[in-house]
Amino acid sequence: MDWLLGQLIILLLFLVGCENSTQWVERTPNITYDMRLPMDENGHYHLTLDRTRVQTIHRVDAYVGDEYGPIEAHRVEWESNLYWFIGDTLGYVVRRGLTDDLVYVAYDTTYITYFNGYEVPTSNEVSYSNIFGDVSNMIAPTKQMVGDTLRLTSNNQTFNIVLK
Repeated sequence: MDWLLGQLIILLLFLVGCENSTQWVERTPNITYDMRLPMDENGHYHLTLDRTRVQTIHRVDAYVGDEYGPIEAHRVEWESNLYWFIGDTLGYVVRRGLTDDLVYVAYDTTYITYFNGYEVPTSNEVSYSNIFGDVSNMIAPTKQMVGDTLRLTSNNQTFNIVLK
């Protein structure tokens, strides 16, 4: 009889002690963007391109959060209207080694042509928010795009960036 009473007490403690008190809250993210560029009276941003380099690298920031605070690991998609193509070679590799007399020489030069005609976007396509809700995206227009307007789109918002 004592054994049965002990089993009933354990069963009652298990049923009472295993209540699920965790509530799932559906979070609706709000994304705010910071182009980190000056804006004109028409709402267009302006980026001055470095004409001594092929590409000008620029970081665009965003914050993802809601009324509860930052949202971590939120996927943010990006799209740009501008692309460029890799020419006939991306570069080259030189095979190097030592002769029998331990003289350092280059034996062969191999050009990398695999990427010929490869279309390169001027923006990363996806980024994720960190623990603080911070998101970064890199854009990299080329110097040949001077005078164009890069349209950067993310989450149905479009930002016009005039390339000078």
